[in-house]
Amino acid sequence: MKILFITSSRIGDAVLSSGLLNYMAQTYPDAKVTICCGPLAVSLFEGYPKLERIIPLKKEKHNKHWIKLWKIVVGTRWDMVVDLRNSAVSRLIRAKQRHIFGPHIDKAGHKAQQNAAVMKLDHVPAPRLWFTDAQKKRANELIPPLPNPLPGEEGTSEARGEGLVLGVGPTANWLGKTWPADRFIEVIKFMTAPDGLMPGARVAVFAAPGEEADARKVLASIPKTRALDIIAKTDPGTAAATINRCDFYLGNDSGLMHCAAANGVPTFGVFGPSYPHIYAPYGDHADYARTPETFDELIDYEGYTPQTAPCLMTSLSVETVKNKITEFFEKRKEAA
Repeated sequence: MKILFITSSRIGDAVLSSGLLNYMAQTYPDAKVTICCGPLAVSLFEGYPKLERIIPLKKEKHNKHWIKLWKIVVGTRWDMVVDLRNSAVSRLIRAKQRHIFGPHIDKAGHKAQQNAAVMKLDHVPAPRLWFTDAQKKRANELIPPLPNPLPGEEGTSEARGEGLVLGVGPTANWLGKTWPADRFIEVIKFMTAPDGLMPGARVAVFAAPGEEADARKVLASIPKTRALDIIAKTDPGTAAATINRCDFYLGNDSGLMHCAAANGVPTFGVFGPSYPHIYAPYGDHADYARTPETFDELIDYEGYTPQTAPCLMTSLSVETVKNKITEFFEKRKEAA
């Protein structure tokens, strides 16, 4: 069964679309899936078990990228096309089934729900990521397992922490939705303190290229024996595989946050100028805190542009985040 899957260029949206890939892998065991996505998202799909081919789609002027894609796929008789970009390509090729994101989709629901509606599913398949052997090997190098404690050292903080790793993503793709670094530092110290939620845990700090400055502030605050530097060191797929080695993830609304949730890692997001009802980390193992103001209220000032906006998340206090994370841990403990 030949399936063409056209998904997003943005990391977060691409990750959330993986729920449909998960559904197809389980429903169509003989499927051979061609995935079309933005170049930055390619590494996220390299480990997909039903993958036949990935077509990187770099945006070009005058929609030339769609013309190029059409030329690549028009010669194939597709059994199914799933198009989350609502492109003309999916309408101009031969296909037995077409599932296209369009105006009939309710845009008020979570993005994972919107994606499920494209295929008219009666349930929302959870996003999931798969990794190549090379990605898993690199992840193991970046977050190596702790050696067994030597005799007489069983009572050290490292031993009591049992090798737990707190993943932290203190950056985002624009300043407006980046919670201040000093607040991440306070929450990390709270969580990893001897009486904290993850006492003695190692802390892995993640950031994409171009977002190093704030991430390095956070990394510098962590004792060197417990600090793991994952700043601008990987592609998104390898970063996701590395997050998969974490026991908890705390971060801004970003693609990395969605990678954590898709991995099944307990995930906590901090939100300001974005829509958590659409983009909260998905699943029962995820939660978030947000500014008292909505996205629309935060950007309602004269002269606002995403390019010039300062941090818009200063109204989200450290205490609010601490309390919400503590509640989240307690709920998970009760559920267990």
